[in-house]
Amino acid sequence: MRETGDGQEQLNTGTAHSARVYDYILGGKNHYEADVAAGDAMVAMWPALPVHMRANRAFMLRASRYLARERGVRQFLDIGTGLPTSPNLHEVVQRVAPDSRVVYVDNDPIVLNYAQALLTSTPEGRTTYVEADMRDPDAILGSAGFRDTLDLSEPVALLVIGMLHFIHPGDDDHGLLRRLLDPLPAGSYLAATIGTADFAPEEVGRVAERYAAEGMPMALRTHEEATAFFAGLDLADPGVVQVHKWRPDPGDARVRDEDIAMYGGLARKPH
Repeated sequence: MRETGDGQEQLNTGTAHSARVYDYILGGKNHYEADVAAGDAMVAMWPALPVHMRANRAFMLRASRYLARERGVRQFLDIGTGLPTSPNLHEVVQRVAPDSRVVYVDNDPIVLNYAQALLTSTPEGRTTYVEADMRDPDAILGSAGFRDTLDLSEPVALLVIGMLHFIHPGDDDHGLLRRLLDPLPAGSYLAATIGTADFAPEEVGRVAERYAAEGMPMALRTHEEATAFFAGLDLADPGVVQVHKWRPDPGDARVRDEDIAMYGGLARKPH
């Protein structure tokens, strides 16, 4: 089963959007000239950016597969899904468990416009799209898509991938995350990636300046600051590490630490 949100908004194709820049750099097809220009400028500043972005997405796929296969999770709430490049989260988890349910959340109208074609669930499972912003948890938790798709008597995996560096401390970053986690039952999980300049400060700093110039200011965090997002939760091994070091698959290509500007971690909400 698949569903999308209500209504469609006019796209602003003249301004770069983080999800579309991400799509362009990953080799997708859902972007515009402004996104291409911004992406090319960022890659010129830091040629490792495509490697970094692919590693971030690979973390999401490994973490979701681990949750479905090793932890028996069957419900997923993906905040800031962006423009997915196959395989998507629901494809990965429904391959493990066809009855898995996924709620995708994003605030970019282009995602809503493409959702009908992109979100094709198994007959046993369900994928739903909710148009909302992470900065408004009540809109997510109060949406019909969330209420009708996820059963809060069973664990839910909350995924916040490649989002938190666009949420500044002044936006109550920890509070927003807690408001999303609090309604989820014990035994639920948080999987998150957090941008950092710890390993390539000059290059990543220049990319951050370009994002800011495009109207997308970033907050890059230290390892200690990244780990703080998992406070009160039980971290799975190997803890909060650069995304390419989190349970890599055998045969994964070797990646240099300085080419990755993202920490990742997965943690369980205790009883």
